Amino acid sequence: MARVVCIHGIGQQHQGERELHRSWHPALADGLARAGATSPPAENDVHCVFYGDLFRPAGRTLAVTDPPLDAADIEEGFETELLFALWTEAARTDPGVVPPDAHTLVRTPRAVQRALDALGQSRFFASLAVRALILDLKQVRSYLYDPEVRAAVQARVEAVVTDRTQVVVGHSLGSVVAYEALCAHPEWPVRTLLTVGSPLGIRRLVFDRLRTGPQGKPGDWPGSVTSWTNLADEGDVVALVKDLRPLFGQDVRCLLVHNGSRAHDATRYLNTAEAGRAIADGCSLD
Repeated sequence: MARVVCIHGIGQQHQGERELHRSWHPALADGLARAGATSPPAENDVHCVFYGDLFRPAGRTLAVTDPPLDAADIEEGFETELLFALWTEAARTDPGVVPPDAHTLVRTPRAVQRALDALGQSRFFASLAVRALILDLKQVRSYLYDPEVRAAVQARVEAVVTDRTQVVVGHSLGSVVAYEALCAHPEWPVRTLLTVGSPLGIRRLVFDRLRTGPQGKPGDWPGSVTSWTNLADEGDVVALVKDLRPLFGQDVRCLLVHNGSRAHDATRYLNTAEAGRAIADGCSLD
């Protein structure tokens, strides 16, 4: 019966809801403390929705002994388009990344390899193996393009939101999941949405593929929400579009925060005063 429901992003297939809760709840409590709230939600007032297992092959763990993935495993279309969008944004925010030029914008296998090589030199992706980056691209495509996967993920959210839930927090792909769930369920009592490190503003690849219910369209206000705060770090490549207001309306409160070298880290977002204030207001905490 959680007051705050949190939804994770990509790359969590080897985690679990309890592991996420052990890191997210303290970060959330620290953010509330930074915001001046003296009575943070108890541990059982915060629930981390987990869907990473839907991307974990049954019967084995993806490990270093698995066959390596390379540029040839990135499918033409959505995966290459998203890869090049990330490359362009990484080059804009990181002087160590060689930018794509007019020639490399042609989506050839050699250009895809150049994109992977360039991202490997960025601060943002430096600790991420090529295999993990490719798998992350495929998870985003799977959620946006496979209706069965989408329905399974949404069912996880629907199972934990109750008439007591006041705040929904979505990180990375989880912000897309949260937005779609709230649009599909305007009857929910949720009044605050906090999105962090969100790709919701990426036109064509994400925004134009949003599902908001039978009568809805991308850009609709998310259901019963009365307050929506979006946090982005300037160096967060996934949050490619920092300002969501042109697409979702002027009522979205868009703020830049500073997460240091871990620009996309969920806990770095949650322990900010900005996140704490959004959650405190949603839960009416002093």
